[in-house]
Amino acid sequence: MSTDPIIAGVGESELGKTPDRTWIDNAAVASVRALNDAGLDLDAVDGVAVAGANDDLPTLLLGEYLGIDHPQYMDGTEIGGSAFERFVETAARSMESGNVDVVVIAYGSTQRTAGEGTPEIESSHPVDQFAELAGTFTPVSQYALATQRHMHEHGTTEAQLAEIAVSTREWASMNPKAARRDPLTVDDVLSSPPVSAPLKQLDCCLVSDGGGALVLVSPEKAAELDSTNVAISGAASTQTHRKDMSQMPDLTSTGATETGPRAFEQAGIDVDDVDVAEIYDSFTYTVLTTLEDLGFCDQGAGGEFVEGGTLGPDGSLPTNTHGGGLSYCHPGHFGIFLLIEAVRQLRGEYDGKRQVPDATTAVAHGTGGVLSSSSTVVLERRGQP
Repeated sequence: MSTDPIIAGVGESELGKTPDRTWIDNAAVASVRALNDAGLDLDAVDGVAVAGANDDLPTLLLGEYLGIDHPQYMDGTEIGGSAFERFVETAARSMESGNVDVVVIAYGSTQRTAGEGTPEIESSHPVDQFAELAGTFTPVSQYALATQRHMHEHGTTEAQLAEIAVSTREWASMNPKAARRDPLTVDDVLSSPPVSAPLKQLDCCLVSDGGGALVLVSPEKAAELDSTNVAISGAASTQTHRKDMSQMPDLTSTGATETGPRAFEQAGIDVDDVDVAEIYDSFTYTVLTTLEDLGFCDQGAGGEFVEGGTLGPDGSLPTNTHGGGLSYCHPGHFGIFLLIEAVRQLRGEYDGKRQVPDATTAVAHGTGGVLSSSSTVVLERRGQP
């Protein structure tokens, strides 16, 4: 459709460790870089959305920090790492009504510099009593529980999960911004220190600082800009539970079973049309179950699907082409970085093997909470890079 909103600019702050910056510094740096990428300045912005900041009223703070004057669209909905895909959906709807033309969607974090705190049970949430008894305080122990269930029901193996980490590292080896670029084998993953069985250290994402941002513009505004049009042709979101796995309806499937088909139907495509997949990878299991839920393979067949480098540079479904949260960066809410990479692939910005040839359709899928929220966005390149 010619009326789809366009992602006109993307940008990151410095990644890794940024001890001289706050979360809002990283979000602001990324926002300005994304605006520069779009060929716009702050005066053009009439919408702002932020999630994941350890601060009160983060959307208001970032708007004030950047000097965005009386925005017409504001969103600070906190649904975890899928918030940014959700923001794309809600901002697009606001654009369709004619309320806004330029929306900045941003994230910033200093979680690595701040260090990891001691896990706490939130007594205000009654369901946490079940997590306390089971000892599943942290995300990794809860993801491990879901992984165990998938292995029990479908025979998924630790080596199959390791294949996801290996393919992701192959992509990271070509990304100079990636934190981990050294070669990785299945044996390396299997022999890495155990964290929460069956997940091992190399099944788990990084911990880093950093920020990311994108600029979503109306088709009318996009016509004024000199950039490759990357359009939003489908978007859908849902949630299944808060963040306690005891309330998850099915440990082996997520809300992506709903959001994938809805987003693909809006875009008028099916999974066979997807050239590039950017899938939330807090853990290797997150990728495996999401691929099944989105329909790239049958339920329970994810282990076999990822074997043989399916997701890597020579595979049939190039996935997490920046190196993902497993090897590139993971400042806490990784969803914004999935969208940034999808845009760059569709623009054809990379050289050599890192660029997926003739990529015209990409999917970015965010996951929030503990497999709790799901948001799928379909992006399409309009015209030549």
